[in-house]
Amino acid sequence: MHFTATRIYGAYIIDIERREDHRGFFARSWCQKEFEAHGLTTSFVQTNIGFSHTKGTLRGMHFQNSPYQEVKLARCTMGRIVDIIVDLRPASSTHRQWISVELTADNRTMLYVPEGCAHGYQTLEDNTEVVYDTSQFYAPQHATGVLYNDLAFGIEWPLPVAVISEADKNWLPYTSS
Repeated sequence: MHFTATRIYGAYIIDIERREDHRGFFARSWCQKEFEAHGLTTSFVQTNIGFSHTKGTLRGMHFQNSPYQEVKLARCTMGRIVDIIVDLRPASSTHRQWISVELTADNRTMLYVPEGCAHGYQTLEDNTEVVYDTSQFYAPQHATGVLYNDLAFGIEWPLPVAVISEADKNWLPYTSS
């Protein structure tokens, strides 16, 4: 596996290392030892699947408050997405900054989202599926989000929003307090 640090502290782009032959390829998408060697969380307790029918569907920007802050490991298993994380950690040197990564079924790239960051994505194709592991169980009383179009971040989404939940379009503006 290849781990590439992003400009958001603790966030990594993870690519598989293909071993190819006439049959196709073989690769690891998870290795506890490799994650530990990079100082990353290795304890995931839940796997979630998000399927979206329509290109332009936006999900996010989600996170869980303490004591249920979570790490996420996201990957697109069908279709294509732009995956975005925003650093919400007030003491971080990249506080309020965001990154985007294109995850596709073809590139098999993963995004490691550290605790304290909001996470969301927009589908770039119809019939797109995202799978992500979390280090904490879903705790609805601690689940929250920030506006996908909050001026505090200036996120540049690639497409007009075609579909979005009521909750995701009605999060309150971000404050760092």
